[in-house]
Amino acid sequence: MTVSTYVSNSPMPSASVKSVFRLDVWYNPIMEQIFKHRTDYKLTTLATDADDANVQKVLGKAHAYQISSAKDETPLHWRANAALLAKTPKLLCVSTSGAGYDTVDVDACTQAGVLVLCQSGANAVSVAEHTIGLMISLSKRLSESDRRLRNETGFSRESLMGKELCGKTLGLVGIGHIGSRVARLANALDMRVLAVDPELDALTVANRGAEKVALDVLLAESDFVSLHCPRNESTEKMFDASTFQVMKPGSIFVTTARGGIHSESALQEALEAGHLAGAGLDVWDVEPPPLDHPLLAMPNVVATYHTAGVTHEARRNIASWAAEQLINTLDGNMPARLVNPEAWEKYSERYEKIFGHKCAEWNSNL
Repeated sequence: MTVSTYVSNSPMPSASVKSVFRLDVWYNPIMEQIFKHRTDYKLTTLATDADDANVQKVLGKAHAYQISSAKDETPLHWRANAALLAKTPKLLCVSTSGAGYDTVDVDACTQAGVLVLCQSGANAVSVAEHTIGLMISLSKRLSESDRRLRNETGFSRESLMGKELCGKTLGLVGIGHIGSRVARLANALDMRVLAVDPELDALTVANRGAEKVALDVLLAESDFVSLHCPRNESTEKMFDASTFQVMKPGSIFVTTARGGIHSESALQEALEAGHLAGAGLDVWDVEPPPLDHPLLAMPNVVATYHTAGVTHEARRNIASWAAEQLINTLDGNMPARLVNPEAWEKYSERYEKIFGHKCAEWNSNL
């Protein structure tokens, strides 16, 4: 089967049915359940390899596209870019499955009057816990101990001696939904927390459990540096050879943000040189990384497969938040997590033309 569709059993005029489509990647069933209770919505799931005839029938009527945030599970021809927008004349919203929107060309959507929505905060608890988990695993050498016990005998416990997190300094690059939760957990472990975030003032950062400092100060003083910033033009390859060199000798690098913010080759060099003591990596340039990736061969690297936010709780949040936000938006209201507010004026004009009535007036305070 290339296409599966949920349509309400209640008869509705076709013109009043709002059409949402997604690809056949895994979603918590709550998404379909939410749409099932709305008789004026149709949710269609397309196979990534669906034939052109079936695809075009769906795209031509679609008002919203629920898209994965993961670039490596979204084929290029399914990215929300100018080429896809040209095939979706009625499309009003693109909704991502996470905080990120690497699979969406935001500028193209804005020019087309298409809103880009995200689910920022839906997986914050899960990612924050994963971040602390990576830090504990590295400092206590849990993964290294596990591997050696399975493959060696005759070594001493002292050869796996670790360090406590208590009293150490954690530097957060970004202190939004996830970073602020990491700060809270680190505070509970009696860690000193520093943060860099150009969007927030010192008082706001302090209220989130950290001290606002310049990046060079954070790098020089932190025992752990953890990334919680978006990937964009200003952050891509922000952590290169020169950045790693400024980090405190013997410190640990952790990222649950996005691949591409750090240079994998530069990180490898910093670890091989002994300047950094270890790294916890949940995100990669290519996901999953190839088996022969040099970072995977290092005992002081704890590697996970972009699974920080892949928990039952987070996936349920993402599915329900996405469905509820799409319905709320297409019902004519302002979305709670809008990425491109500059598209609102053109979107409003298109919304009225497509549905025959106005949507909400823009409110910059929301």
